[in-house]
Amino acid sequence: VIFDILPFIFLVSTIFFFIKLMDKNELFIFKYSGVTNNKILSILVLCSFFIGVLIIFGFYTFSSKLKSHYLQIKNEFTSDNKYLAVITENGLWIKDEINGKINIINADKINKNLLINVSIVQFDKNFNLLQSIESKEVNVKSKYWIIKNPIVTKENVTNKLEFINLNSNFDLEKISNLFSNLSAMSLMELIKVKKDYFSLGYSTVDIAVYQHKIFSIPIYLSIMTLLSGIIMINSKYKKSKIFNIILGISLSVIIYYVNYFSGLLGVNGKIPIILSVWLPLIILILVSSIGLVRLNEK
Repeated sequence: VIFDILPFIFLVSTIFFFIKLMDKNELFIFKYSGVTNNKILSILVLCSFFIGVLIIFGFYTFSSKLKSHYLQIKNEFTSDNKYLAVITENGLWIKDEINGKINIINADKINKNLLINVSIVQFDKNFNLLQSIESKEVNVKSKYWIIKNPIVTKENVTNKLEFINLNSNFDLEKISNLFSNLSAMSLMELIKVKKDYFSLGYSTVDIAVYQHKIFSIPIYLSIMTLLSGIIMINSKYKKSKIFNIILGISLSVIIYYVNYFSGLLGVNGKIPIILSVWLPLIILILVSSIGLVRLNEK
């Protein structure tokens, strides 16, 4: 959440910064000392950019580790430890405990509703082997799995069947959601998980979008600082404090909804999903560029 509101914190903070300078007439002092408006903004923008870089490699890494640790502790005190899932270089692995049985499941790939090249080893609660199942395709659209053309081995007897069903705690939606908590992963972990997703045939779009959002933070903070600085300087110092604060909050709301609708366009396929991350920033850059044209006339 803090990464979503951070740009708006910078926008409003910059407005308060200029209000303080204006109250003390320090902007006029800078101007008469030969310090141009562009130079003032350049310093603020550079500071915002470097703070953004520090946030990515410092605060984000720390917060992701903290959240990961929290989720591990939470898992120990919930019933979710009866069913676990992980993606590795060897595919998707699931531990599923249901109806007094423990299923250890491995699949090479995920293709729409299907798990591909699946092996299932079934144990009782004491981990005594009950049976093993091999199948090229397993439909996991619901929690009532359909195993197609399975090869079932039980008590050293192997049978080939047309299909069998398997009750599970997992369906396709739950499998997908298990790996959606990207904020609990560090930058290096995101890169590794992205490779594992790719090898599994699982969509890497969500990870790519999340990575772009992270790496856009320094630019986003810089643009918000620049935009609020331009607005304050171009206001001719005549607006009231309350007006400027309301303006900053209003801009934050507008920019938030621009981001939101851009994200919707990306999700609905109207624009490329990666472009949906950068489109609001491109718009803000264009708006800021227009303000910069007249900046030094103030």
